[in-house]
Amino acid sequence: MEGGWLMATRVLLADDHRIFVESLRDMIGRTPGLKVVAEAGNGEDAISLFAEHRPDIVILDISMPGINGIEAARRISAIDKKAGLIMLSMHADKRFVAEALNAGARGYLLKESAFEDLILAIRMVLSGGFFLSPSINSQVIGEYAQALKTFADSGPTALKPREKEVLRLVADGRSTKSIAKELGLSIKTIEAHRTQIMGKLGLRSIAELTKYAIREGLTSAD
Repeated sequence: MEGGWLMATRVLLADDHRIFVESLRDMIGRTPGLKVVAEAGNGEDAISLFAEHRPDIVILDISMPGINGIEAARRISAIDKKAGLIMLSMHADKRFVAEALNAGARGYLLKESAFEDLILAIRMVLSGGFFLSPSINSQVIGEYAQALKTFADSGPTALKPREKEVLRLVADGRSTKSIAKELGLSIKTIEAHRTQIMGKLGLRSIAELTKYAIREGLTSAD
C-alpha cells in the first residue's frame, strides 16, 4: 500500500444506477485500504447514511431522484465541512462543475472516466486537494488562462504611456484645461484620452478612475 494513504478509508456510494454502483463497489473493494460502508440510491438516503456512518469519502451522482447530488452535497457539507465529496456526472458543462464545487465537492468526475480516475481522485481529496476529470481540468485551466489574459488586456499595462500620464493627472484632481496645458495638448485630445482610458478599464466616472489609479499605485491617496 502506497505510504498508507488509503488506510482505513471508508466510502459511501450514492447513485441510482445499480449496475454502475456494483461496478464501483467491486473496484473499490479490490483496492487495499478502501472499504464501502454504505450505499444509497437517492440524495435523501445519502444524507442520512452520511450522518450515520460519517465516511471519509462520499461519491455522489449528480442526477438522482428526489434530492439531487448537488443538493445532497450541500446538506452533507452543512453536517461536516470537511466531508470528502466527489461528484459523478455525465455533464462536462462548467455550470455543473461550479455548482458542485460551491456545494462543497472537492472532486468532479465524468462517468465515462470514473473507473480510470476514481482512485486518484480519492487520493487527492484525502490529501486535502481537488480533482477534476482531465477533460474538465483542461477546460477550467483554459478559461482561467483566458481570464488572466483579459485582465492583462484591461489592466494598467494595456494603457499607453500617454494614457497612464493622463490617468495619473486626472486622479490627482487636475482639471482638463490644466492637464492639456502641462502636456502641450488640446483640451479635446485630453478628453479623448480620458474617454479611451475609461473604456479600456471599464470605468464610468472620475471617482472610479481615481480609485483605480490609487489601487494600481499610479497616484497616492494624499
